Amino acid sequence: MTSNLLFLTCANQEEADKIAQALLEKKLVVCVKKSPVNSDFLWQGKIDHGNEILLVMDSSEELFDQGEQEVKRLHSYDTPNLVSVLVSKASTGISEWMGQELKK
Repeated sequence: MTSNLLFLTCANQEEADKIAQALLEKKLVVCVKKSPVNSDFLWQGKIDHGNEILLVMDSSEELFDQGEQEVKRLHSYDTPNLVSVLVSKASTGISEWMGQELKK
């Protein structure tokens, strides 16, 4: 199992909670951290701003496609920004915990 961190911005707390709950229930992530963020971004040729909720989630690379499908199903944005970053090292025991909890 290849550990990765998923990053996803959500429109609001309700959406963040709904997506986090679904991904946990389907065992596509083992942990979700939520933080409010102020985002500046280019959208349709203009600079836009938004208050969003950032999810940082622990998962495995092998589950990315399934997680992305679930995010697309639940997310309010036309193009949700789900990003995966491979983890090169983690604390002892993390791989075992993830292996026990994640979808097989």
